[in-house]
Amino acid sequence: MRAELLKGHLDLLLLSVLSEAPLHGYAVIEELRSRGGFELPEGTVYPALHRLEAGGVVESRWSSETGRKRRVYSLTRKGRRELARRRDEWHAFAGAVGAVVA
Repeated sequence: MRAELLKGHLDLLLLSVLSEAPLHGYAVIEELRSRGGFELPEGTVYPALHRLEAGGVVESRWSSETGRKRRVYSLTRKGRRELARRRDEWHAFAGAVGAVVA
């Protein structure tokens, strides 16, 4: 999938993946790859996760469950509200595009 198609939708994708379970950054990348075919580099995903964390919609904690220290990201309450808002926007946008393109 072309990267320019993701503009404006990366946050929605990240929030959606994190809504199911807390994940470390590489697991987020793998989920996006396996579920949607999105080949996103770490240099795109990690800065976006940090920006979402700075905005209070994502929080992180250090975990060493596998013997390896990793930062695990999860949605905050504010993040769940933001995800709902962005999903509503996405459905309205997709419906409008579908009405024109179909």
